[in-house]
Amino acid sequence: MRTRAAWSSRPPPGRPFPGDPRVTSERRFGWWWPRRRLWPTRDGWWCLGAALGLGFAAINTGNNLLYLLVSMLLGLIIVSGVLSEQSIRRVRVEPVLPDELFAGQLALFGARVANRKRWRASYSITVEGLGGSHRAYLAKLEPGAERLITWQETPRARGRWRLASSKVATRFPFGLFVKTAQLAPNREVVVYPAIGPISADRRRELDGTGGAPAPRRGRGHGLHNLREYRFGDNPRLIHWRSSAKSATLMVRELEADSALDTRLVLEGTGHRDRERLERGLAEAASLAVHLLHDGAAVALVGPDVQVPLGSGRAQRTRILTALALYEPAASPPPTRAEGPPSDSRLREIRVALD
Repeated sequence: MRTRAAWSSRPPPGRPFPGDPRVTSERRFGWWWPRRRLWPTRDGWWCLGAALGLGFAAINTGNNLLYLLVSMLLGLIIVSGVLSEQSIRRVRVEPVLPDELFAGQLALFGARVANRKRWRASYSITVEGLGGSHRAYLAKLEPGAERLITWQETPRARGRWRLASSKVATRFPFGLFVKTAQLAPNREVVVYPAIGPISADRRRELDGTGGAPAPRRGRGHGLHNLREYRFGDNPRLIHWRSSAKSATLMVRELEADSALDTRLVLEGTGHRDRERLERGLAEAASLAVHLLHDGAAVALVGPDVQVPLGSGRAQRTRILTALALYEPAASPPPTRAEGPPSDSRLREIRVALD
């Protein structure tokens, strides 16, 4: 049996719980009286001044015509507030972020502006705070419609990056007031270190070891498997003899070279020279991306950093995230190295941070 307190703690039907992530600013501060910021424009100040002056004149003279003019101006202000609230109510801004962000590299950001009202359109909508300084104007947003707004921005440094919150503003209908609603909360993303080309010395170091086949798919030279051709496969990998026997195009899957499996070792902490630290982390990130793209397995070891051996897209994300969130310590702890994979020896590439 439920008590009265239990019933009173439940939200009304159709409303989320206070801890529900779907709670918006309107529901957090009240459905019928959401938090808004209202500020008069230049024409709005003139309207308020005229209403105030005519009000004093009407009180002093008792002229009914002046009372009528004051009532008209006050009614105009009330109508302006009601219509502007209907315009920005239930307008949502959802950020659309790229999959990966790299320091110093231009990225395309987006925001999806949606009108969740069923019957009423939104007019003269301005979305502010996109990327901190960008804004976009929408003359009309139909009921249930969505618009995608895009802009370009370059992250300056690696690490956690807090995106500025978005605001929706309108001057509808008479341009007397600017009503603003803060809809999208601050969002934090991770910016990876800068990625650049591999230097000639590093490339010679990578190409200096011969390739031993490993029992997984990669970009080596040994045959791993035969399968049917799929759109996008390299035509040079077509196995014509098997294709003629099966009357279907067959392609070769190559084995990975276990000699490409690499342990990246970060030497030092980088607390003395910040610029040298960023160059070292950028070099480690470039090496990891290059090796993983070639089908190698990569591990990362360093001060307060330990990423086990792995390959593929998920390993790329783990390594880049560890490098992006790395913060130097005053004294380097002992670096622990993991054992070689299976029977082959794990190649080490050392990257200096000091």
